[in-house]
Amino acid sequence: MKVALVLFNWFAHGGLQRDCLAIANSLVKKGLEVDVICMSWEGRVPEGINRVIPSFEVKNKVAARKAFAEFVLQVTAEGDYVFVLGFNRLPGLDYYFAADTCFAWKARRERSWLYRLAPRSRQYLAFEEAVFGPQSATKIFILSPGQKKEYLACYPKVWNRMINIPPGIERNRMAGEDAPELRQSLRHEFGIGDEQLLVLQVGSGFPIKGVERSLVALASLPQALKDKTRLFVIGRDNSQDYEKIAAKKGIASQVTFFKSRDDLPRFYQGADLLLHPSVKESAGMVLIEAIVAGLPVLTTASCGYAFHVRQAQAGLVITEPFSQQTLNETLQKMLESEDKSRWRNNGVTYGQQENLYDMPEAVASMLINAIRETNDGN
Repeated sequence: MKVALVLFNWFAHGGLQRDCLAIANSLVKKGLEVDVICMSWEGRVPEGINRVIPSFEVKNKVAARKAFAEFVLQVTAEGDYVFVLGFNRLPGLDYYFAADTCFAWKARRERSWLYRLAPRSRQYLAFEEAVFGPQSATKIFILSPGQKKEYLACYPKVWNRMINIPPGIERNRMAGEDAPELRQSLRHEFGIGDEQLLVLQVGSGFPIKGVERSLVALASLPQALKDKTRLFVIGRDNSQDYEKIAAKKGIASQVTFFKSRDDLPRFYQGADLLLHPSVKESAGMVLIEAIVAGLPVLTTASCGYAFHVRQAQAGLVITEPFSQQTLNETLQKMLESEDKSRWRNNGVTYGQQENLYDMPEAVASMLINAIRETNDGN
């Protein structure tokens, strides 16, 4: 049996891409043939996965997405797939993995009417309607309660097509017996002394992840605390504008930007705090990864997985509406706090007790069961 997984672009280390790959691997292990349909692919192709990439010339991103949507409908109609699972919102999906926040919520409640008239906005609204509208039969895998609430506010009739799924982080993120060695090696490599504090931020797409908020918060610290604090930012984006902000605020020597990396467990153990003041995020796997690694977390309530930080009592969450002053004060509070060891222990315990790892297997099993039920019905 052959299945199609669909997303706009593939690149290593993206959260959506990692979820797609994890589910694809689970499906391959269960004996299915997996085609990944996308506009572009960066990096190696995992074993057992077939790429399907269109070739078309367009003038802009809106035209590219339109052409891609048409290509997906054509290929899936001709490809004899038992189901089509999308990781971006598109017409014609059997299932949608809701990696994105609700666009209609943002467009209608957080933006002006002019924003909704832009070609990009009209296209995204149309694609979302094709998945969530009353005429659709697409089933939707939902990642977090906050995300579900926003979608239901805009599409109230979709509730019976929503399927709640657990997180699916890799188990190697958990703090292990080698945690002290990982911490020591990371800090030795980058010359971070025992008396210094390392703040970590991880995530591609710096504007939405709130990297500027992090820089402002670091610059706001009292001089003595600021002098002994460093910030590492890891992610796929252009850092030039943010390096300029750091220089303007006098903290350039304390901020280091890295491209996406494969050795995140070392950074989780080597750091003293994960700072993730995201503007808007449906999930935020990095929050759970930090929790189970024993790294205290400071994040915003607009992150879908922020509720795990509260449940684990493994850090603090900035409430909405966002206040930069509140973030500044909370960062100082956490860096100076004697609760860091308690937050660490709480996070490690949470990672041992909660189901935070089984999403790929859970989704793959649901899809296989749906195929069996369909075949039995026929």
